[in-house]
Amino acid sequence: MKTTTRVAVIGGGVVGCSVLYHLTKLGWSDVMLIERSELTSGSTWHAAGGFHTLNGDTNMAALQGYTIKLYKELEEITGLSCGLHHVGGVTLADNRDRFDMLLAERAKHRYMGLETEIVGPEEIAKIAPVTNTDGILGALYDPLDGHLDPSGTTHAYAKAARMGGATIETHCHVQETNQRPDGTWDVVTDKGTIHAEHLVNAAGLWAREVGAMAGVYVPLHPMEHQYIVTEEVPEIAEIIDAGGEHPHVMDPAGESYLRQEGRGLCIGFYEQPCRPWAVDGTPWNFGHELLPDDFDKIEDSITFAYQRFPALERAGVKSVIHGPFTFASDGNPLVGPVPGLRNYWSACGVMAGFSQGGGVGLMLAQWMTEGECERDVSAMDVARYGDWITPGYTRPKVIENYQKRFSVSYPNEELPAARPFRQTPMYDVFDQMGAVWGHQYGLEVPNYFAQGDEPRYETPSFRRSNAWEATAREVKAVRESVGINEVHNFGKYRVTGPNARAWLDRIMAGRIPKPGRISLTPMLSPQGRIIGDFTVSCLDEQTFQLTASYGAQAYHMRWFGQNATEGAQVENISDRLNGFQIAGPKAREVLMACTRDDIGDMRLMDVRPACVGMVDCLIQRVSFTGDLGYEIYCDPMAQRALWDVLWAEGQNHGMKPFGMRAMMSLRLDKFFGAWLHEFGPDYTPAETGLDRFISFKKEADFIGRAAAEAERETPPARTLAVFEVDALDTDVNAYEPVWIDGTVQGFCTSGGYSHHAGKSIALALIPRDKATEGLEAQIEILGEMRPARLITEPLFDADGARMRG
Repeated sequence: MKTTTRVAVIGGGVVGCSVLYHLTKLGWSDVMLIERSELTSGSTWHAAGGFHTLNGDTNMAALQGYTIKLYKELEEITGLSCGLHHVGGVTLADNRDRFDMLLAERAKHRYMGLETEIVGPEEIAKIAPVTNTDGILGALYDPLDGHLDPSGTTHAYAKAARMGGATIETHCHVQETNQRPDGTWDVVTDKGTIHAEHLVNAAGLWAREVGAMAGVYVPLHPMEHQYIVTEEVPEIAEIIDAGGEHPHVMDPAGESYLRQEGRGLCIGFYEQPCRPWAVDGTPWNFGHELLPDDFDKIEDSITFAYQRFPALERAGVKSVIHGPFTFASDGNPLVGPVPGLRNYWSACGVMAGFSQGGGVGLMLAQWMTEGECERDVSAMDVARYGDWITPGYTRPKVIENYQKRFSVSYPNEELPAARPFRQTPMYDVFDQMGAVWGHQYGLEVPNYFAQGDEPRYETPSFRRSNAWEATAREVKAVRESVGINEVHNFGKYRVTGPNARAWLDRIMAGRIPKPGRISLTPMLSPQGRIIGDFTVSCLDEQTFQLTASYGAQAYHMRWFGQNATEGAQVENISDRLNGFQIAGPKAREVLMACTRDDIGDMRLMDVRPACVGMVDCLIQRVSFTGDLGYEIYCDPMAQRALWDVLWAEGQNHGMKPFGMRAMMSLRLDKFFGAWLHEFGPDYTPAETGLDRFISFKKEADFIGRAAAEAERETPPARTLAVFEVDALDTDVNAYEPVWIDGTVQGFCTSGGYSHHAGKSIALALIPRDKATEGLEAQIEILGEMRPARLITEPLFDADGARMRG
């Protein structure tokens, strides 16, 4: 057995073998896979083997498309068969909401180049004749859907990796993983110790146990999953004898997926009475076993399936496959460098291994060999969870995700499991005021405030919801008097030390301000992609405060750690600093009445300390609402006292609380972009307008400078534009295609309704040479082509007089 390697991949399922192959494909041949049993042990060997591209996240859908197209390449490279069956598939919709979801997905696919289409009941009956189309409104047809041989595919990955120089060690049980001072790893096995520069946890069902060896909690949980294979079905036999194959059918209403298996059918269920497996840990001696059959938990699902697919009721059961596989709490994989550890990588929680495994392997290999991925992988980045997550939180969220695997995914939906979990000192106050809660990064955040008899929940919908009137009220309060909300959903960092300014000059692309001032700056990757959108406040020459998205804390702290330098210390103080934002034309009057300190002369982008009521605070003259506004930071222990004084004075000026729904409407008035909408790793500053905040004059060789300067010389082909949309009862959410001159030439990054202006607004990336005032376009919203006109003047305070006044 080898005792040294550049990369040690732990786990010989389809994901581990994919990572191994892609590392060799990108030029790292000194790589090794360690498997405690045989390849495919765990979840891979008993997987149903289906694959599809449908995914609510466009980057995940693209990676699934990559995975599917990779299989033919693997067969050509290795000469092994993956047992491919590209039979196509239909996802059924039995009600308006499900159909709206399919229309939204089809719209996304247009600019992604995926050849899906919406089909009606008559076409469904022709494509998938075993389907009873009674009550079906339509379906999404995807020609790429299909199934394969799980074992053959995994061994094809493995052989391709070996051909690239990789080593695979089976029957080798990892017992310890110990990090050396230089950041490398000793992987202790029952066959000896392997010294590796990098370690990849691709251990599947055992990812929790392997992570614990390094002191890492891997937030996933195994779930029991059951599918049935029938004896011969005459309808299927007839199709085969005619030289055809029956396509996949996903029936969300019945929580089932169905495909041809031999001359019969295979059907699996995501049943409501589901069961988590191995709650206290996966036994090391588990591997090629199945769980006992359990028809009781799928009884209702089977009854429904007999109605949807009558041929099933007449077919005998050939076999039942009941085994565990792993989920993260949101159903997406856990991939990337683990925050807080050097050279430790995650490739876990890939519950759809044969749809996603190739894309996961490619992204992780790019991350390791090139330092970043070719696309935004936020949806599967292991850093989307922080150290706040616990097994007690993960398990109910995984159960919820399993149960909703085939449910409608609404853009405004708030899922209830494991909530409330993390709360600020203001939770009970806002709750009594009618807060309708959302959550971010485990933290409860008010979306809006219901009044009187208004329901304390927002109806999930693709169309305008029952939050409409409340959001309009809150927007009106901010624009006409003054609104207040918490600053708890900002990530906050303190940077100190003699080299703090120099470090920030290298990390941030923008200007680093002088004492008492604030600047806005993007943070870039080496390739010039946007990996942060920051406010930098200079408190003194050796003390700075940074604010950014609350949900990106682990992501940003990982980047700071990877680029650390002597003499600059970075602390995450996100939960050690809280306070309020007040915004609107009366904001200054409220604040001046609450403090004896002189804040009346504060200019836009000033920062200074002040005592507000009894509370020592840090006040910043800045606002995401685009209005006159202040951010007021304090110790959370004093936050209630700060609230009391601001709220009491605020009542003299018409102060109202406002939530995130109003915030996202208000920012549209000023065309402000938002993190992971307009600003994220898929985009560059020159595409999104953030290049105006880059300091090309500063001497520092900031990360991403060369790429940013190249785009300055040769502007990118696309640019961010704003459209006024002739919408009906549905506004842009994200990824709707933009039609210009009869073809799809762009897509929306976000949008919504400006309650202040009374207009539906969309932000979109379109060809730069088309981005002119008055451009007439169409935006496809839920299958309808809605007229849109490009606008360049903000809807509120166009000259900035109010914000700066």
